[in-house]
Amino acid sequence: MEQTSTMTIRLSEAIKNKLEHLAAATERTKAYLAAKAIEEFVATQEWQIQAIQEAVKEADAPQARFIEHAVVAKKIRTRMARREGK
Repeated sequence: MEQTSTMTIRLSEAIKNKLEHLAAATERTKAYLAAKAIEEFVATQEWQIQAIQEAVKEADAPQARFIEHAVVAKKIRTRMARREGK
């Protein structure tokens, strides 16, 4: 089992009460639910940051190709008009 450590956080009373009700309803501890929520949040943030860093690296590459916003917007409007016409 992975080693754990203790951390203190501040919650609004409303969130604390909701967490207590959720813990009772799921027969889990508040600590368990809070840890799971933080794990999911961290995983999502890590994924997003990695994707952003990769996109910036790709955009900074010498061979990067950019398309003007007006050109993209026109293509989207044209495609949407075709779909609506069907």
